[in-house]
Amino acid sequence: MTLLVDDYIAARADVKAYLDSALLDAMNASSRESELYDEVKNKLLASGARLIAHYYVDPDIQRLAEETGGIVSDSLEMARFGAEDPASKLIVAGVSFMGETAKILSPEKRVFMPTLEATCSLDIGCPDQAFQQFCDSHPDRTVVVYANTSAAVKARADWVVTSSIAVDIVDALAARGESLIWAPDRYLGRYIQKQTGADMLLWDSACVVHEEFRLHDLDALMAIHPDAGLLVHPESPDEMIERADAVGSTTQLIEAAARLPHSSFIVATDRGIFYKMQQQVPDKLLLEAPTRGAGGTCQSCAHCPWMAMNRLSGINRILDFWDPACEILIDAELGRQALKPLTRMLEFKLTGTV
Repeated sequence: MTLLVDDYIAARADVKAYLDSALLDAMNASSRESELYDEVKNKLLASGARLIAHYYVDPDIQRLAEETGGIVSDSLEMARFGAEDPASKLIVAGVSFMGETAKILSPEKRVFMPTLEATCSLDIGCPDQAFQQFCDSHPDRTVVVYANTSAAVKARADWVVTSSIAVDIVDALAARGESLIWAPDRYLGRYIQKQTGADMLLWDSACVVHEEFRLHDLDALMAIHPDAGLLVHPESPDEMIERADAVGSTTQLIEAAARLPHSSFIVATDRGIFYKMQQQVPDKLLLEAPTRGAGGTCQSCAHCPWMAMNRLSGINRILDFWDPACEILIDAELGRQALKPLTRMLEFKLTGTV
């Protein structure tokens, strides 16, 4: 069963239009940004702050994190690293829920982001009040939410999961006979259902990047590269997942590229991953899986516009002013409630038990 959210459905056209315009703005700014690199690096090293970057942000920012003692990783490892690193100030390059998660896990630290406007279509597609009402209508079900959600949605959940650990946690819950609510990504939810056989009531939302991957366009690319392997993130449509040589989180896809024997791969996730993936497989050819994009005109635009809003100029502004407009602040009680399901996830990572 899937829940439809009327407000989300009505807003999808606006989100897609924003995707195109924001990505264009980011591309136009890229040449100016590169000139800032050395300046920002020196300031960051002197500040004692730690930069935590997601695989999907632009390569300059990933390199900056690597060269200043930070980390480039998926959202699970970002959460763990931010909580364990001794730095009192964290700069999170990603989207808003990642900054919120860092603050929830480390309320004593100051957490900044290059822009607080970098949101996520999955977060937008799961409004907290509507989700709470839905959960209240099914009080017998355990609530499992994807990390790509607001602090308020996490606070209502029993479990928070990332794509790298979702199947394992849901499988363990299903083995105990628990029936679940899953939110927000329907594609990932269906993938988990198929992998575990769990009884899951699915919220209806999707990533505006991953849902644009199309099998028809993939077939055309594979005709040119018939020996290429296909790596697919589980936020992608079912038809893509069914054709994949490997399905997994960002970290799992990077590992698959190194493990599988193919000399080339078509990669169905945000193209920001190519920076770290190419480091692991320098002799392999990486190809972007084609997307239709808004209006059906874009054949390869797999880059999240909100991830693209993370810029060196934003990090520079933080380091110059520690701008309150870039700081993540979360109500203390809300943070305590959201911490519970996040802690369960991190403990499961260590113990493998629910």
